Order: sequence, then C-alpha cells, then structure tokens
Amino acid sequence: MSPDHVCGVSRSILGRAWRWRGLAADVADANFVPDDLVAQLLLARGVARADIERHRAPTIRSFMPDPSIFRDMDRAAARLADAVAAREPVTIFGDYDVDGATSAALLIRLLRGLGCDPQAYIPDRLMEGYGPSGEALVRIAAGGAKLIVTVDCGAQAYEALDMARVAGVDVIVVDHHKCASALPVALALVNPNRLDEAEDAASHGHLAAVGVAFLLGAALLRLLRGRGFFADRPEPRLVDLLDLVALGTVADVASLRGLNRAFVTQGLKVMAQGRNIGLVALMDAARLTRAPTATDLGFALGPRINAGGRVGKSDLGVRLLTSEDEEEVRGIAAELERLNEERRAIEAIVSEAAEALCKAQGNRAVALVASRGWHAGVIGIVASRLKEKLGRPAIVVALDEDGLGKGSGRSIGGVDLGAAVLAAKDSGLLVAGGGHAMAAGLTVAGDKIDALRDFLDARLGAAIATAQEDRALLLDAVLAPGGVCPDFCDALDAGGPYGAGWPGPRVAAGPVRIVKADVVGSNHLRLVVAGDDGRRIKAIAFRMAESELGQAMLAAPSHRKLWIAGRIKRDDWGSRPSAEIHLEDAAWAD
Repeated sequence: MSPDHVCGVSRSILGRAWRWRGLAADVADANFVPDDLVAQLLLARGVARADIERHRAPTIRSFMPDPSIFRDMDRAAARLADAVAAREPVTIFGDYDVDGATSAALLIRLLRGLGCDPQAYIPDRLMEGYGPSGEALVRIAAGGAKLIVTVDCGAQAYEALDMARVAGVDVIVVDHHKCASALPVALALVNPNRLDEAEDAASHGHLAAVGVAFLLGAALLRLLRGRGFFADRPEPRLVDLLDLVALGTVADVASLRGLNRAFVTQGLKVMAQGRNIGLVALMDAARLTRAPTATDLGFALGPRINAGGRVGKSDLGVRLLTSEDEEEVRGIAAELERLNEERRAIEAIVSEAAEALCKAQGNRAVALVASRGWHAGVIGIVASRLKEKLGRPAIVVALDEDGLGKGSGRSIGGVDLGAAVLAAKDSGLLVAGGGHAMAAGLTVAGDKIDALRDFLDARLGAAIATAQEDRALLLDAVLAPGGVCPDFCDALDAGGPYGAGWPGPRVAAGPVRIVKADVVGSNHLRLVVAGDDGRRIKAIAFRMAESELGQAMLAAPSHRKLWIAGRIKRDDWGSRPSAEIHLEDAAWAD
C-alpha cells in the first residue's frame, strides 16, 4: 500500500484511490510546511509560495491586466468612445444564456451611465438559434443603430457579419469562444481565444464573455478620461458592475483562477450590497435570505436567468438585470421562477430518455445521443447531467421535424470539446458549431450523427482515456468526527471562492460506523454516522441511493467501521448552526 494513500485507502467502495490534492507536487521544498489552512489550500491548487498573499485576498487591482494587451481592444474602445461622444444609437446583441445576459447588462448599464440609451437584442433560442444572424443585424441597422456590439457570440459569425458590413453598420465582437484561424470581418473582434493573440493575452482565455466585456469597459473609461470627457460629469464606477461579472463567470462555469477569482470575490461583495434591484428580486424569488455565495450564483440565480432563454422569453434575463423599476423586476423574477420550475419538469423527461439511449449505446468515448421531440432549451443541462453521471463528455441533440439537430455538449477536465467541435465543422460534419474547452454547441444534419460520433470518439478517445486513467479522489484534510463543525467550514471557506478550476475542499472523516441510513427525496442517500467518541455526523449523497456506494451504505452492518469522504457544508436550519458532509465516496476501515 502506497504511503500516498490517504487513510490507507487504495481502493474505495467506488474503486478509487484516495490521495492528497497536489500539495506534495507543488511545493519544491519538501521541508516547507504551510503555517495555516488557507495557505495549504492555495498551494494545493497550484499557487506558488511567493504568490500566496496575492491569492489569499484576490483584488481586481492585483490581477487586472492592461486591456490594451488584447488585439482590437483599443480599436473597440475608440469606436465606443466616439459613439458615446456623438450619442449614436447603439445596440448590444447578446446570447440568451447567463453569460450573454450579464455581458449585455454590463455594457448597457455602463453606456447609460455615460449618457447613452443603448438597446438590447437577445435572439430567440428556438426561432433564431445561437449567435447573430445576418437578417437580425440588418434589421437592427435598418432600425437606426450605427453600432452593434455582440457579446458572448460572434466569433464564428462569418456570413452574418458580412451582411452587417454590406448594410453599413459597424460591429464590435466581444467573445470568448474558440476561434478559427480565419476570423470573421468586423470593426473589432476582442477575444482572448483568438489564435493570433500574444501569450500574455492568451493566458486570459479562461475569462467568460462578461469578463472580456468588463475589460472593454475599463478600456473605454480610460480613453474617455484621457479625452477629458469627465471634466464636467461624474465617471461611472465600473466596479459597481462586478456583481454581473461574478454571476456570468460562475454560471458559465469559467475557471475560477487568476482574474476570474478576483472578479467573483469582489463581485459577491457588490452583490451583497443590493445595488442591482433585479438581482435582489431574483434572490427574493430564490428565497436567499443571506449574502449570496459562489454556489448560489451557479445553482440558484444562474438557472433562473437561464430559464428565460431555455423555455420562455430570451430577453427576460437582460431586462431583469438592467431595469430600475421595482414592480417590473418583481414581475420578471416571478416569471423566471415559474419558468425554472417548468424547465425542471422538461429536463427530467429528457434526462430519462437520454440516459436510456446512452445505456443502449454502450461505453463509447463520447456519449452523443439524439432524438426528436426533445426541447432544445434543456439539452445543455441534460448534457451536463450525463457528463457527471458517466464521467465522460456528453452531447445531447434535439432533432426537429426536418431532421436537423441542435446539440449542446459538456466536457470533462483535460478534454477540449470546443476544439473538437470546430474540427468536426471543418471536416464537413456540422452545419455550425463552436464553443470552448468545457462546453460546445452545434448544428448537425440527422444523417451525419453516426459519422460525428465516430469522429469525436477517434479524436478525443485518447484524451478521455488519459483523463479517466487516474480517478483518484483528491483530499485536502482528514478529520476526526468531532472536527466536522461550522468553525471548520468557515476556515475552509476562507480559501474560496470555489468552483470550476478551483475545486472546493474535500475531506475524509472517520473511522465511523453507520447509525442510520435511508433514502429521501429523489434517490438521495441520507446517513447518520458516529465515531468511537460518540460524536455524530450527518451526511447526504445526492442522487446516489441506487449507486454502488448507496447500496453498500444501506446494507452495511452497524458494527463495521468506515471512512467517509466529501465536502463539509454548513447546516443553518436548526436552532444552532451545525455541519454535514455531502458524501462522495466511502471506504471500509477494517
């Protein structure tokens, strides 16, 4: 048994070795011992020893690059500054997801603060599809717009941007999705994932579109300041819009490293101040009565905004985030709450059917399923569920009555799905497609789906096998049962915010024996375990009652001891705070 195995676990109930998260590999000096828990958490997530203090309390100032390092940034800022000075009609064209809504809302609020009256255009997911269409851009131009800024879309909009150019309207593209070597023609295309970006700009390729929009806002304000625009008027506070940046970054599952971590840290502080009445109304609808966390952004607020674009009206999100009317935002928040419940019901039906198709396909490298009648608004969520359950990339395709499929995919760490989708498009297998490493969208003819499966399996099979090879459960701490408490939760939270690319701490606790095990809700396993000292821990494993882990826990004899592993969460429902473990794995201790 390797000494690297935490608690001596070389093979858990789920067949995984338990190992320490990255600390030993990341600390060059074997004699160095972190002097506090936060330092240990930072080091284990790849932070250099010399950079610990900057990451301990991430600020915008300490992580913000000069916006001018990005190609076309200065050109985009100059055109926007001219539009502001001339009070030109400007339209912000956004995607219908949270990143698109927050990106559009940020630029709209900023331009309003500069004395402009920008309009928003959010395409209908089902009727218009993803990204700018030429017809929409020409129609916006015909309505009087002199400048269109696309956010969270446009990097692959060749034909649409050509039509806009012919129509005589300037277009600035603000995006973060994968780019091809040949770029569409636009007045400016700002995207850290351009293939011709310099290394310092490309290092920010993990930004969500709302983060790129924030950088454009900073470049715009700097240019206007240099022109003397604020000599007789107040300058808008861009930092007051960080609540939007935090929401879009987390909801788009962008890696919470570097600047993104500063965005979310500071954005949560702004959100807690309740400056945006739309966000306040949404938190009320979601029954959030405390300051929001990064988890709330991803699992409470984000899905509700997404529900508008998925199963309702695509512009509800941006309207909520830009309105200054109390009655209007309460009405929109209530509508988004209703649509989110509708989305959940639709999602459950599609998920069940998709899982059945995956089972029939066998263990292919990429789980790609397609069917007629599926609602295109939920296929991204279903793909995410499949990816989590299967541990491999998943793509879900909704076929229309003509046999044309709209697909959405989600990937696993170490597997670049966006690049593979672009390659499939270049190979003639797709009508359209694009994305980034962890998520992608595509349009495919029904008769090419089998060929697409084979292409993706061949292209991604080796990377997927490598990613799956070491399925070790990475741990940050081992506790006695009495150590699972609210104070330790608070200590772990100080290393956050946690999310994609900055995983939440995982701990092992034990040895314990099972006092009670039962099934609650929708296939959730609930446990009460106790240590030798009599201290009890509550634990829950979501949607795992029928899994190998769930069945082992339900059948375990009460005298047999085990280690449990998962994430510690505060439980504030009782008369006094407590803590519980969200169970991910377990291993016998004897």
